[in-house]
Amino acid sequence: MAVTMKDIARLCGVGVGTVSRAINDDPGINAATREKILAVIREQHYVPNNSARNLKMTESNTVALLVMGIDNLFFTSMFGGFQKTLEKSGYDFLLQTVSQTENVIDVAMGLTMEKRLKGIIFLGGQINRSKEKLKTLPVPYVLCTVANEVPEEEDDSVKVAIDDEAESEKIVSYLLDKGHRRIAIITGNKFDTAVGQRRFHGYQKALEKHGIAYDEDLMIPMKDDLPGYTAKNGYAVMKEFLQKDIKATAVFATSDMVAFGAYKAIFEQGLGVPGDISVVGFDGLELGSYMEPALTTVAQPTEELVRASVDLLISQIKGEPVSRQIFKGNLLERESVQQI
Repeated sequence: MAVTMKDIARLCGVGVGTVSRAINDDPGINAATREKILAVIREQHYVPNNSARNLKMTESNTVALLVMGIDNLFFTSMFGGFQKTLEKSGYDFLLQTVSQTENVIDVAMGLTMEKRLKGIIFLGGQINRSKEKLKTLPVPYVLCTVANEVPEEEDDSVKVAIDDEAESEKIVSYLLDKGHRRIAIITGNKFDTAVGQRRFHGYQKALEKHGIAYDEDLMIPMKDDLPGYTAKNGYAVMKEFLQKDIKATAVFATSDMVAFGAYKAIFEQGLGVPGDISVVGFDGLELGSYMEPALTTVAQPTEELVRASVDLLISQIKGEPVSRQIFKGNLLERESVQQI
């Protein structure tokens, strides 16, 4: 049964009129009461009909970029591109970060109502069990490099991304062509059922195609209690792996930031890159070219991802048909891999 304004009023212990005033941002309403009501509205996924009409009447020309994974340098490197591209297209830009403890769709719903958004671009992170919840958003949206648990065949969301599995297979195959057979992988934690899993599948596929048996001892999952895809996590798990003295000639870090942390752990162990262990990353951060040795990696086409995300959102705003766009990466061969 659909949630009504009366239900919201009952849950908040206020009158229906107070709920209406909160929705319409009446300056006379108590700020704490307003926030309480909006929080319940987000929790209940309630979009009142009159609010939807008001949204159409008073909507701004603002597009919000909702960022999950603020600790990830790859995502922060794209902020300027989004702002420049949106403003060049005639839209105001709003940046909103979402913490790991917040539900990103609830945040999006509240922000849409409060800021009268024209549209939303979700950047990074993972949205779980989201198909039906996404459909409740009253404005167009695009998922840019967002991991989604919904199976590909069931996922009809508008998406812009790289083919994580194919690009992981590409860089692991590169290591195999260099003669490496004992290749470790630093992959997502046990809760990462999307990006980490896809990159892991690409790793497995490369091994299988080269006739190499998968060895579970060479899988290094990131820690649950540290931010994912960070140098801190990469350092911690690589340090523990090296202390186990498991033989490996190369390691595939599933993000460049993780690779940077792995470098530090390797050096602290008195080992060298690539002399003792070769390292490859994923993302193509500019910082990787300044590492010593420079990091071999798969570069994501950030400019194309930004441009496609904005174009798809604008097309939806105009009522035009759209479809997802999947891009290829670019293997950047540098100095962190040796032939064996």
